[in-house]
Amino acid sequence: MSSTALLANPLVLKNGTTIKNRFAKSAMSETLGTMDNRVTPALATLYSTWADGGCGLLITGNVMVDRQHIGEPQNVALEDDRDMPLLKAWAEAGKRHATQHWVQLNHPGKQVPKLISSATVAPSAIPFKKELRGMFGTPRALSEPEILDIIQRFATSAALCKQAGFTGVQIHGAHGYLVSQFLSPHHNQRTDQWGGSLENRMRFVISIYHAIRAATGDDFNIGIKLNSADFQRGGFTEEESLTVIETLAGLGIDLVEISGGNYESPAMAGGENDVRDSTRAREAYFLTFAEQVRKRVDVPLMVTGGFRTAAGMEEALASGATDLIGLARPLVVEPDLPKRILGGEAAVSAVRPIKTGIKAIDKMALMEVSWYTRQITRMGKGKPPRQHDRGLLSLAEVLAVMTSRGVRTRLRA
Repeated sequence: MSSTALLANPLVLKNGTTIKNRFAKSAMSETLGTMDNRVTPALATLYSTWADGGCGLLITGNVMVDRQHIGEPQNVALEDDRDMPLLKAWAEAGKRHATQHWVQLNHPGKQVPKLISSATVAPSAIPFKKELRGMFGTPRALSEPEILDIIQRFATSAALCKQAGFTGVQIHGAHGYLVSQFLSPHHNQRTDQWGGSLENRMRFVISIYHAIRAATGDDFNIGIKLNSADFQRGGFTEEESLTVIETLAGLGIDLVEISGGNYESPAMAGGENDVRDSTRAREAYFLTFAEQVRKRVDVPLMVTGGFRTAAGMEEALASGATDLIGLARPLVVEPDLPKRILGGEAAVSAVRPIKTGIKAIDKMALMEVSWYTRQITRMGKGKPPRQHDRGLLSLAEVLAVMTSRGVRTRLRA
């Protein structure tokens, strides 16, 4: 099979769902909801652009299951059917050209900036490391009734997604959000059935999976985004991640996306300058871990982070380490990249490190993420994204928007 054919080859999941090619858009927070976290027409505009760009699978940015607990201003929160017409339009836009369109469901736990809320929750009342305590408050430990309520919220949101016409959901179990917090012995120091041993710490995500499956049926796709590790002392380890994946695979999870890190150790936002030579040679950040997963389970895998060239993507598929090529930032600056590659172009992503000339700022994951979010906003308005940042001007633009949104969100609360 030729290299182009590898990328164009459909992937059939175990439940019979066909993903038309091996390109998948990984979740990126769009922040295109209203200030009270409702769906807007901009989301349909954005996802029609990405569907036209040629991906086989589109996964939305994190949709929150509780309007009282959002990670960023203007996240969409999905608790009821009040926005069903707009939700259906969003689903249909992403399904153009026989594209699979899944919603990423999330609860931020304690990973909420103080500018938005000081009343955060988590498995345990563990503060962030000293450097981040000015930005994030110490959370309150969840009670068991609250844990059970959150589990049901994931199921309710998933059922609403199915009703709207989305073809699946993804549980966000990575990057330091609530599911990830429960899995980590650093963040989860409970002594009840929800903490302690790995069996107890993964009870939360297993319960969420069961609840969603019961609410949506066997033919609805359920995936998970999971850390390979937290890259934090005393945190979630690679061996624990392998055990969680094995358990979910045995229960029937349809797709596992591999990522890593959290806000305190942001491997998921890894700057291009911080990549190891061995990783740079293979492009993707988590391929080595994916190879370990492949030895233990046959669940379909998606690896996201670092892919920049058609050749690197083709090599990853040929190795058998991954089934889907997860793309995030490359699709922000070039939403038609998959279509061009499938058309035979030896494309190289236009993604480059953002440079303001201020070392402390340039090393912050927040600046990188925020700049790309601004380009997503442009696409939501029907405008083309900028392919390159504008240094200090980009920084000023990002800070102004973040401050304005944060203050308005806090006032609304």
